[in-house]
Amino acid sequence: MTENSLSTKTVGLIINPIAGMGGAVGLKGTDGKAILNQAIALGAKPIATQRAETFLAALSPARKSLNLIVGAGDMGQKQAEKCGFTFKVIGEAKGETTSEDTQTIAKAIVDVGVDLLVYFGGDGTTRDIMKSVGLNVPVLGVPTGVKMHSAVFAVSPQAAARVSVTYLWGNLPLREAEVMDVDEAEFRQGHLSARLYGYVLSPFEPHLIQGNKMASPMTENEVENQAAIALYVIEEMKPSFLYIVGPGTTTRTVGDLLDQKKTLLGVDLFQDKIIIAKDTNEKQILQAINGKPTRIIVTPIGGQGFIFGRGNQQISSKVIRQVGLDNIIVISTKSKLDRLESLRVDTGDTELDEQFRSNGFRVVVDYKTTREMKIE
Repeated sequence: MTENSLSTKTVGLIINPIAGMGGAVGLKGTDGKAILNQAIALGAKPIATQRAETFLAALSPARKSLNLIVGAGDMGQKQAEKCGFTFKVIGEAKGETTSEDTQTIAKAIVDVGVDLLVYFGGDGTTRDIMKSVGLNVPVLGVPTGVKMHSAVFAVSPQAAARVSVTYLWGNLPLREAEVMDVDEAEFRQGHLSARLYGYVLSPFEPHLIQGNKMASPMTENEVENQAAIALYVIEEMKPSFLYIVGPGTTTRTVGDLLDQKKTLLGVDLFQDKIIIAKDTNEKQILQAINGKPTRIIVTPIGGQGFIFGRGNQQISSKVIRQVGLDNIIVISTKSKLDRLESLRVDTGDTELDEQFRSNGFRVVVDYKTTREMKIE
C-alpha cells in the first residue's frame, strides 16, 4: 500500500512537557510542583518533546494521510509544526502546564473526533487521559515518564509509530489495557505498591506494547535463586572497580549478602564490596566513574523485560557509553526470565539501542550459570 492510497485518518497528540524529568536526577517522578522545581534545581532537562519528535519522524512517511489534533505550544503544536505535519491546535500555549491542562485538552480532542489519541508521559499522564477519555477512544502511550507500569505504552517512540500506522491502516485489535500507578512519596521511600486505577482501550501488538509490571514472587526457591546469583556476582567483583547497581530485589540481594543496605528502588555505587553512594542520580554517577574502571549490574523488570529505560533512567545513555556494553552484567532469577521472550532497552539514544540489539546478553540466572537472551 502506497502513501497516496492511504485513507486520511485523524490522530490526537498530547505531550506532557515535564514527564520524565525526575528520572535522570533520581527523583522517581515529577508529580507535583515542588518535585518538579526540585528536579529543575538538580539540572533536569525535558525529554518528552525530543521523544515526540522521534515519534513524529518515524510517522513521517504517512504524514500526508494524517490530520493531527494537537495540544497548544509544548503540548504538541511545536513538535507537529517542526516535523511538517498538518494539524489543528486545541487550547492555548502556556509556559507551565498541569495535569488539568492534559485532561482539558484530551476531552476537547475527543469532542472533535479522532481515530487514535497518542500521548507522551508516564503513569500519571495515563491517569489524566483515562479520566478524560475513558473507553470512548483508542489511546496509545509513548513512554516518556519515570513510572510506566501501565499496559498502554509502546516499548519506544519508534515502536509507537509502527503501532499507530498498523492500527490505523491495518488490522490490530483493541484491548482494555490496565492503567496502573504508584504513590511517588512512598516510592521515594523504597516502597513499591502499584494500584489499578482502571482501563483504557488501546491497540495491542505484543512485541511492540509493553505489559504491566509484574512483581517477583517471593517463594523459597526464588529467594534461594537470588542468593545464588548474588554470591556469584560478589565472587566476581574486582578490587578497586566501581559497580553501579540498579534497582530490584535481585540486585538488592547483592547488598544483603555483603551486609550493605542497598536501596530497593535506587541506583547505588559499590566499591571494594562497600556502598560508597546511595540513591544516586546521573550527574553523581558520571562524576564518580570518571577515569575509573566501572561495571553496571542490572536486573530486568518483571513482565516487561526492560534492563534500561524504565525505573533506572539515572543509568543514562551517557553513563552506559562511558562504561561500555562489555561491562554490563545482567542478572535475573530463572522464574522471571522464563516469563520473558527477550530483554528490552529504551535509553533514548537510538544508536546505542541498536548496539544493544545487535549484541544480545548473557544473563546470570544462578551460581556460575548464564542464559543467552536477545534484546528487542
